[in-house]
Amino acid sequence: MNAPAERAAALRALLQHHAHQYYVLDAPQIPDAEYDRLFRELQALEEADPTLRTPDSPTQRVGGAVLDGLQPVRHALPMLSIRTETDTTAEGARAFDARVRRELGLAEEAPPVAYNAELKFDGLAINLRYEHGVLVQATTRGDGETGEDVTQNVRTIGQIPLRLRGEAPPLIEIRGEAYMRRDDFERLNERQREKGGKTFVNPRNTAAGAIRQLDPAGMADKKLSFFAYGLGDQRGWAQPATHSGTLDAIAAFGVPVSSDRRVVQGAEGLVAFHQEIAARRDALPFDIDGVVYKVDAIALQQQLGFVTREPRWAVAHKYPAQEQLTRLNDIEVQVGRTGKLTPVAKLEPVFVGGTTVSNATLHNLFELRRKGVRVGDTVIVRRAGDVIPEVVGRIEQPRPSYVPNFRMPRACPVCGSPVQREKGGIDHRCSGGLFCAAQRKQALLHFAGRRAMDIEGLGDKLVEQLVDGGIVRTLPELYKLGVAKLSALERMADKSAANLLAALEQSKQTTLPRFLYALGIRHVGEATAKDLAAHFGSLDRVMDATEAQLLEVRDVGPVVAQSIHTFFAQPHHREVVEQLRAAGIRWDEHDGAAAAAPKPLAGLTVVLTGTLPTLSREAAKELLEAAGAKVAGSVSKKTSYVVAGVEAGSKLDKARELGVPVLDEQGLHDLLATGPGAGGAA
Repeated sequence: MNAPAERAAALRALLQHHAHQYYVLDAPQIPDAEYDRLFRELQALEEADPTLRTPDSPTQRVGGAVLDGLQPVRHALPMLSIRTETDTTAEGARAFDARVRRELGLAEEAPPVAYNAELKFDGLAINLRYEHGVLVQATTRGDGETGEDVTQNVRTIGQIPLRLRGEAPPLIEIRGEAYMRRDDFERLNERQREKGGKTFVNPRNTAAGAIRQLDPAGMADKKLSFFAYGLGDQRGWAQPATHSGTLDAIAAFGVPVSSDRRVVQGAEGLVAFHQEIAARRDALPFDIDGVVYKVDAIALQQQLGFVTREPRWAVAHKYPAQEQLTRLNDIEVQVGRTGKLTPVAKLEPVFVGGTTVSNATLHNLFELRRKGVRVGDTVIVRRAGDVIPEVVGRIEQPRPSYVPNFRMPRACPVCGSPVQREKGGIDHRCSGGLFCAAQRKQALLHFAGRRAMDIEGLGDKLVEQLVDGGIVRTLPELYKLGVAKLSALERMADKSAANLLAALEQSKQTTLPRFLYALGIRHVGEATAKDLAAHFGSLDRVMDATEAQLLEVRDVGPVVAQSIHTFFAQPHHREVVEQLRAAGIRWDEHDGAAAAAPKPLAGLTVVLTGTLPTLSREAAKELLEAAGAKVAGSVSKKTSYVVAGVEAGSKLDKARELGVPVLDEQGLHDLLATGPGAGGAA
């Protein structure tokens, strides 16, 4: 072999190893940047010499050309369905065990049958055909006899190896389920909502649609996963004597197999597994609609055989459905902790996903309109895992002509403040902020935060008690608390009360940037608060600024300017600010002027990564910002310097890749002292 061919083979093996660590074992051994570098090196070799491009190359995971249609493929061995046990109680498991024992002719005193119990994934069944260890074809189940060729799309699923690990047989078909995790599904829908696109009904339909789409490029934003659960055709391989052993062998080939499986004994073992998974169902990261029981011994499976094309040795034991139909009785608007208005469906109570549901989210006005639901409609309600129940669609049927379309209120239903929607945004929000009762807890927690007023001891549980007990209704009332009121609260001793009061007193001496940030103005983070203080020099000038004047501040655009101006245009917000001042909150009025002085690092962007010897991340950030630098969270071509400590990770790799100067802690001090051009590289 020549040098490029040897290097390409080595890169393929290395990338396949790291892909297995990342996708299957969830234990990455190298940073993403290093994987990308190796991938690009292999791509370059293959582009220079296309003969080096093999079917199992990681570069072949990218989608190919758009297909005219999916080609039918006849399965070498049929992909048969299994019988469904709809009795969701323990009796369903006992009935299956009784049938198996009867078919095997076992006496009552005979030992229990060993079963492999596993999950019934809610996705799309896929057959993976490997020849000499290389994936050559992937097909859907179809009608069981004939499926569709979906090889191009399946190649994009990172968990599915393009080459099996170890000594692979000449031919083996591995069968399993392509599915979408709940978190990937929620992220996909959130991206769709943000850009005003169509949202997807459920993970199962989304996975099935993605696998069967004709343009593989559409797989890019639909992250799918895979679990194997059995075999199809095979040649030249000694299959283990049990189904559980077969799954272990498949896992050894590098194909993901769920760890939620075990060999159990008899009916009571099946019952225990069914109940255990039922209790954990909502906590699983993916949807299941039941569990599957299979006689573990392959010899007994063969003895039991099939009936009407269903195996006698397996059954699917279902759980309650996660989608149901019910009537939409009304639509109400809820105001969240951050001021977001969410339309909520008031439903005819329905049992779905293991609980009775009477409320379900409609997310926002635009999604509600896309789904076309109105009061009185029969709607589809979905509840899966710990995800909030949602209305995913309606049943098309005639409705009275007088049923009005839903409209979002112009005033907050809680405090009456104006409701706003940012230009280009999809969410409606209450502008009441500090005044709105629905946002009270969030406002208090934010105000007390370490980077805001830094009121130690004022956490979630205490805020809950203060607000729910009607003790604190506005921010200024925090500074009217006394030992008697605090000591009467649950788990609040005199000493704890005294400590909190001391922290409140200490918080009165602050800085203008911290106070501005503490007010919780939408889009005003720490950096923007510092820029506002530096530009205007005083709180009154910030409060009185026009949108045009706010746009003159560094990094303040139209959306942020409008948010700040709207906040201070409301009399109740100004009243809260004045009451806080009257409570004794103060800062050095020269803070702003000092911040406006010339800065040696103005215009520079610095990224911090890793652990520095003496400086905390927060302390380093404050030093840099005080010198005028902008501290960013990610490395790009616009980054001026990266300050790297121990265990710097992928940001350091990215900096070296882009040629960004890298400094250690001493280099940071030199940079602060002498400005750009300082040494001390890491």
